[in-house]
Amino acid sequence: MRIALLSYRSKPHVGGQGIYIRRLSRELVALGHTVEVFSGQPYPELDEGVRLTKVPSLDLYEPGNEFRNPHPREFRDAIDVQEWLTMRSGAFPEPLTFSKRVIKLLKARRDDFDIVFDNQTLATPLLEIESYGLPLAAAIHHPITMDRAIELEVAPWFRRKKRTGSRLRPSWGIELPKIGVWRWYAFLRQQKLTAPRIRHVIVPSESSARDVVREFAVDPKRITTVLLGVDERFRPSGAQRVPGRILAMASADAPLKGIHILLEAFAKLTTERELELVLVTKPKEGGVTEKLIDKLGIAGKVTFANGLTDDELVALMGSAELACVPSLYEGFSLPTAELMACETPLVVSRAGAIPEVVGPDGLCADVVEPGDVEALKNAVSALLDDPERRARMGAAGRQRVLELFSWSAVATKTAAVFDDVIADYKKERA
Repeated sequence: MRIALLSYRSKPHVGGQGIYIRRLSRELVALGHTVEVFSGQPYPELDEGVRLTKVPSLDLYEPGNEFRNPHPREFRDAIDVQEWLTMRSGAFPEPLTFSKRVIKLLKARRDDFDIVFDNQTLATPLLEIESYGLPLAAAIHHPITMDRAIELEVAPWFRRKKRTGSRLRPSWGIELPKIGVWRWYAFLRQQKLTAPRIRHVIVPSESSARDVVREFAVDPKRITTVLLGVDERFRPSGAQRVPGRILAMASADAPLKGIHILLEAFAKLTTERELELVLVTKPKEGGVTEKLIDKLGIAGKVTFANGLTDDELVALMGSAELACVPSLYEGFSLPTAELMACETPLVVSRAGAIPEVVGPDGLCADVVEPGDVEALKNAVSALLDDPERRARMGAAGRQRVLELFSWSAVATKTAAVFDDVIADYKKERA
């Protein structure tokens, strides 16, 4: 099978998109299929045998140079102009502009592929692909409407002080965060229109499947759940764990990830015992996370780790006495499964698909209600005081990963869905 795999951005080490693209493409190739990834910036890291076709944008969100104004020489066509103007209006343009660019490439190469698989771009122009003679399927890891709802919950209507480095910047220069949130997520209108019209959708959890039906009105008969995998390199390091070290892997300034909840619980814990918190993320300079750390007086006890190699990340994950996943919502939570593979005991929130990933409460993780600072603090404290239970929990977590979360199985199930999609498309056109 010849597969075109689309991803409008594929950051290699942070967030799930780049990891999903790399692992799935590698395993599909191992099964004998041909895979070509079409990606916008940031580009993914891919394994041998997987071809990358770069679909360059204006790269308006380049780290350290976000919301930049390109030099006039950088504009190549009307799509570039649309991308810049949309960004300046406060909206996120990449799904739409990537789709416009990639369908031009696919139209010229329609005979090179048997199927096109979209990684949650879900922009309306992609629906043209089926008119080129190519069936279209998509992955929806979770409906982004959930992100918007949580950001709206925490966003004030007005801010008295000027914010810098925020992505919520209306073009008129006056910051109205709730309005900014609505504008930023304007691309969801297209996703809601597009998702129900895609031939078949793959989701990573039953929780995500229910949410996609509810939020995007996708027919349940057109959805298949395929659990994500954990790479084999995630394994216990065998090294001694650092006493008092707590780890979390999540975007620091995204309300969805609940890092603010963890920081408040951690601050309470530090009044009782010596602890350190390592956050595997890069916070925005002067962002909400840095401000909250200063406000709570825990700057000397919180460190950030980013830009790690895979081996460095595995070593860090295996160095913590326990890890926390305080998210307010997750479509799957790949870091949770990776931590389990490293035998790191967990305290997680009962949010989205996280309970599906960890299994029965108390076996591989202690589960608390999302957003409950006191419950999180008490669960962490109890687990820190019980080394024997931490060891049992870590071993059980690794066993669950070995039984359920294999990228080879992900590829096999995904390829089977592709076979059905191709057959359905041919039958419809016969």
